[in-house]
Amino acid sequence: MDIILGTRNPSKAEQIKAMFKGLPLRVTTLSEAGVEGDAIEDGATLKDNAFKKALFAHENTPHGCWAMAEDTGFFINALGGAPGIWAARWAGEKATTNEITAHTLELLKNQLDRSATFETVVAIVSPSGQEHFFTGKVTGQILASPRVPPQPKMPYSGIFVPEGEHQVWAEMTIEYENRISHRGQAFRQARAFFENLIE
Repeated sequence: MDIILGTRNPSKAEQIKAMFKGLPLRVTTLSEAGVEGDAIEDGATLKDNAFKKALFAHENTPHGCWAMAEDTGFFINALGGAPGIWAARWAGEKATTNEITAHTLELLKNQLDRSATFETVVAIVSPSGQEHFFTGKVTGQILASPRVPPQPKMPYSGIFVPEGEHQVWAEMTIEYENRISHRGQAFRQARAFFENLIE
């Protein structure tokens, strides 16, 4: 069974592929599938944008492939839930990973409440166009400065400590992060969905 991932983010792709190891699935990114262009992420919610990315992959890859995509938001309590669905773009459309990190820390400079929530929605589109959605959430605290450099295209991975943990995301192994993260929660549900199909 072939699954096209609606992403070009190498860090995300590595995490996601690791979660489907051991299943008779071939998981391929848009880049690996030779698909040009990207979905327009103009939805009002994570679910909207995850679906737009999955639908783009579905419409631009061979018939018979499954399409899967995710969208993740970062909701900071002291900032009224910002950046929310704009987590990758709120420092500017072309802002680098480090610039997004710096922008976030600057806005939180005088805030005592450092709590925040990550939420991921996974969208799956079947070869026939059926839609399926799965969600994961993790709460935690934002540090005053990066403990380690962030992972590529993951600006919060060096400053966010999940509740009950002592490490930021970027200090964890992929396996451990997948076990506890918002993305891991959502994709474990997606894995169970495919396991049921394969049986």
